[in-house]
Amino acid sequence: MNAFLAIVRRDLSLALRQGSDAAMALMFFVIVVTLFPLGVGPEPGVLERISAGIVWVAALLAAMLSLDRMFQSDYDDGTLELLLLTPAPLELLVLAKCLAHWLTTGLPMLVIAPLLGLFMNMQTEAFPVLLATMALGTPVLSLIGGIGAALVLGARRAGALVALLVLPLTIPLLIFGVSAIEAAVTGQSSEAQLLIIGAMLLATLPLAPWATAAALRQAVS
Repeated sequence: MNAFLAIVRRDLSLALRQGSDAAMALMFFVIVVTLFPLGVGPEPGVLERISAGIVWVAALLAAMLSLDRMFQSDYDDGTLELLLLTPAPLELLVLAKCLAHWLTTGLPMLVIAPLLGLFMNMQTEAFPVLLATMALGTPVLSLIGGIGAALVLGARRAGALVALLVLPLTIPLLIFGVSAIEAAVTGQSSEAQLLIIGAMLLATLPLAPWATAAALRQAVS
């Protein structure tokens, strides 16, 4: 557990010191959402109808920006080899890095999502469901993204490859996230969709670190 906390503290410290990756993902999230009213027009009914999909698609694309660097700096400076030699399970260390990635990218997007929903004329009754889907779904993005980042480690154009690998896997998350918000807007229950997204998170918590650790061992060897 000490190694887990040490990795989280180290990655958070590096993210705060550098700041560019997290800020870039958040700014991209904001810019993509704010561009849509310029493209489809300011008609409130249209913006309200597409608001859930726009917020979620923007969150997916923004999360892709920082995934390729989740392990790249550790791979370049040799830290990754040292992590493999530590007595702590590599899967636990991978989980720590995914948590740090979520704290620096997913959590800021979760905080700002209601403001963007308001900008897109989303009904305020849907905000609790929007927050719930983002709280459950953005950790899944970091966990699945970790697999993609490990698979393309050391490859050229890793960012594009990560997006090609990860985005298809996030389609169910997008479908149920948007469906839950739209159900809340129409006054229906979102419980089923939230349970499915929660099940995705519970499934990826043990499986994604295991798959990521296997890919990292392959990359280092």
